[in-house]
Amino acid sequence: MRIEDSGLVMPLRPDVTTVGRGRGVDIRLDDPSVSRLHAEIVRRGPYVYVVDMGLSRNGTRVNGRPIARRVLEDGDVVSFGTARCRMGGIPREEVDPDVELRRAVAPELTRREVDVLTSLCRPALSDEAFVAPATAREIAGDLVVTEAAVKQHLLRLYQKFRIPEGANRRTRLANEVIAMGLVRPLPPVHVPQQNRPPIDGARRGPEVRRPGAPHPASHVTGPGRHPTAAGRRAS
Repeated sequence: MRIEDSGLVMPLRPDVTTVGRGRGVDIRLDDPSVSRLHAEIVRRGPYVYVVDMGLSRNGTRVNGRPIARRVLEDGDVVSFGTARCRMGGIPREEVDPDVELRRAVAPELTRREVDVLTSLCRPALSDEAFVAPATAREIAGDLVVTEAAVKQHLLRLYQKFRIPEGANRRTRLANEVIAMGLVRPLPPVHVPQQNRPPIDGARRGPEVRRPGAPHPASHVTGPGRHPTAAGRRAS
């Protein structure tokens, strides 16, 4: 792994390499945006993957996209906070890093939980440098509900996605949802000014797909359940 700021090349351990700002990690990054224990890089045979520890508000990105865990390929740029590192020497394998290591089954989500996840993940899917997921107060303002209601929805989502208690729970939830492919940024739609509908307060953000719901674009797939049944279960 080559640290881009310094050009220093750091070898990976045979099993697990810890990355962070603390003194006890294997690869130390002297950057205030990096957590003391930020991430782990795991080697399993010819495969190498990175795991965000969920302890940093600045998260981990691979090629600009926030991740919870992801298989790495030769040449990938991994950002720990704002510290950028480039991976090298990884054997080329027929692995799709976008689907590798995802959980096989996504939990059932209500319509309101979908709305909360949409608002939560919108900042993390922006084209800017890493931005923390939305706060409960920001989600409440976005959805025009009370902050207490948002916190109750978040508690249920933590349980559904098995996010343990601890620091930066919202970040870990957002990373998990993105890693499972349930949240994806919608492509920009260019509408002529004269044809734009009146502003009603709604904002176009990342798309959140309920497991089993049909996707408008046929090239995107997800966990499969009958769409009619899924629609009846949603509330």
